[in-house]
Amino acid sequence: MQPRILVSAGEASGDHYAAGVVTHLRRLLPGVEFFGCTGPEMRAAGVRTVVDSASLSVVGLVEVLRHIPRIYGEFRKLVGAAKRERPVAAILTDSPDFHLRLAVKLRRMGVPVFYLVAPQAWAWRAGRAAVLRRNVRELHCIFPFEEEFFRARGVNAHYIGHPLAGMVRPALTREEFLAKHQIAAGRPLVTLCPGSREGESARHLGPLREAVERISARREATFVLAAPAGARTRFGDDFYAPLTGGGQVSIVEGETRDAMAYADVTLAASGTVVMEAALLGAPVVAFYRVSALSWRIGRPFVKVPYYTMVNLVAGRRVVPELIQHEMTGARLAAEALALLESEAARAEMRAGLAEVARRLASHGDPLEESARRVAASLLVDGESGPRAGGIAG
Repeated sequence: MQPRILVSAGEASGDHYAAGVVTHLRRLLPGVEFFGCTGPEMRAAGVRTVVDSASLSVVGLVEVLRHIPRIYGEFRKLVGAAKRERPVAAILTDSPDFHLRLAVKLRRMGVPVFYLVAPQAWAWRAGRAAVLRRNVRELHCIFPFEEEFFRARGVNAHYIGHPLAGMVRPALTREEFLAKHQIAAGRPLVTLCPGSREGESARHLGPLREAVERISARREATFVLAAPAGARTRFGDDFYAPLTGGGQVSIVEGETRDAMAYADVTLAASGTVVMEAALLGAPVVAFYRVSALSWRIGRPFVKVPYYTMVNLVAGRRVVPELIQHEMTGARLAAEALALLESEAARAEMRAGLAEVARRLASHGDPLEESARRVAASLLVDGESGPRAGGIAG
């Protein structure tokens, strides 16, 4: 029987990273088969699906409660597949609520676990470091300050670099993008990124609509909603109507990086897309909302001065953060207008974003480095049997 590796990702960014690691592992470990919890990019990379990662995509402490029976069913399905197929290793990507529990199960089966994209234990739920220490062979960190944090707590952590740092670029030129979507070149472009998940997007559409109206009342602008590829098919044709129904906002699907790269300002849900905006040097305003109950429960446990990773990496406020009650149409419009009406403000932000990009730059491909570390560890296992620690260099 061919050796198998379990690979699991719970959301779009994790799917992208895991697919890259699999691509490199196919070259480093020819003949290995891959199965697990997959999104479209992992499936395209040849990972056999046991669980579709779309079934795990829920955000919020309270919001997740009604989905627990379904998510637990998917969890059991994945654990059952691991018991049947006895993988030689597991690569778990992000989604710590799901994957840290899975890591415990896999370690008890004797499966070495490699964890890509560290949980934000330095921000809240610091106890997760102990779970990683006990159950994960290697933790691959994508932010430079994480390695020291986790190593100080006994976790075999390695900073590999941020995967997006070398790959975030627009696919089209500015002229090609504007022509393709019939966008007038002479008007400011405002790009709206409400989120990649259905629940988070739904919470953001109303305030974004008010922001569009307030900006339009002040000055002429073109508005584009940057939706994830296939979003209207998944969420329904009318899902974005609360934002686009007035005819002021057009939808661009699957072209988020281009839409941000050529925007005068982007309003983006805090997460990976804000980091992509930073790496593109695109002026951005970050926002996010969860349910009121989730906010009340979770807020006291957050121990960092900023919510967006761009500001955390910079160590200062580079981009505005409008979180929870601060995320209103009026505040969104005010921050957007401050950037639209001041070239100096946009230039200052771009300088800060360039600083963040420099801090995240790496000499090689971080996903190749992750794959190399997995392969080297498994090859050592093949020669001398499993071991508890990581690998040298």
